[in-house]
Amino acid sequence: MQYRTLGANGPQVSAIGFGAMSIIGFFGPTDDKTTHACLSAARDGGITFIDTAELYGGGRSEELIGQFLKTSPHAFHIASKAGIRVKPQRRFDNSKRYLTEALEGSLRRLGVDHIDLYYIHRRDPDTAIEDMVETLQGFIQQGKIGGYGLSEVSPTTLRRAHAIHPCRAVQNEYSLWTRLPDLGLIRTCSELGVSFVPFSPLGRGMLTDAPAKRAAMVEPDLRISNPRFQEPNLSDNLAVISKFQNWARDNGMNTPTAALAWVLQRGDHVIPIPGTRTAAHLNQWIGASEVHLSDTQIQEIETLLPIGWAYGDRYSPAQNIGPETYS
Repeated sequence: MQYRTLGANGPQVSAIGFGAMSIIGFFGPTDDKTTHACLSAARDGGITFIDTAELYGGGRSEELIGQFLKTSPHAFHIASKAGIRVKPQRRFDNSKRYLTEALEGSLRRLGVDHIDLYYIHRRDPDTAIEDMVETLQGFIQQGKIGGYGLSEVSPTTLRRAHAIHPCRAVQNEYSLWTRLPDLGLIRTCSELGVSFVPFSPLGRGMLTDAPAKRAAMVEPDLRISNPRFQEPNLSDNLAVISKFQNWARDNGMNTPTAALAWVLQRGDHVIPIPGTRTAAHLNQWIGASEVHLSDTQIQEIETLLPIGWAYGDRYSPAQNIGPETYS
């Protein structure tokens, strides 16, 4: 496993992190034994950075990580997120009162007194950026978090927040089939010394040797209502991905390793966080940081999967409330 710096003055973490949304059964059924086996495989494979959120299973993801940390207390640098209320109805909240309550809840569930990276899960337009960053800066001064991050934001929001207090990381969706951050966000992160943390770097299970099957998806899997997983888009996407699968095989790699290696080579400040429920799936891509794609291979991938190749929007209109758009 290779290692990278999390933000300008942050800790050294594994070049590949672990996204912990899947461990609560969001993308299919699982159980605590399977989750602990998966987390053990991540630790044993050199992963030292794990990403969770208050939102994931109503805190259940944090609880499972907290249970694991009791047996392996120094396994991971932890990132968590807050900013989305679900009761009495879903809404964004970046107020000091809510974020303070949310952070205390996360610390309790994780069983720690410090979180290395604390993200605003979604920006609340009713809270001034200055007030939001001031709240997060207070958490840093109190020693409760090491640094703050932003999620699904534009380059301009990052610049405004960073000018008040340096941001440690930005987490946005990014992969070979979701390339919006190429329109300035990855470059802005690099310029400011901010880590860029791609979530869903394997295309929500599509950039693999066995792409996700729609028939196996059950609620609350967001892919059910996602345009890219509905026909005729799904079949069209699978046809394109099959060419990439063949390319990976011809180049001595499995598909998720090739897809993740491409993401890793977008910059030394890029730290992807693929997620999975099982150790078996994790072991398929955990070695990607050791793979270096040649300039020729990069160009071949870009020819097979050029920017904008995916059929269908990355979110439905209902799902697309919150992420900032830019062009």
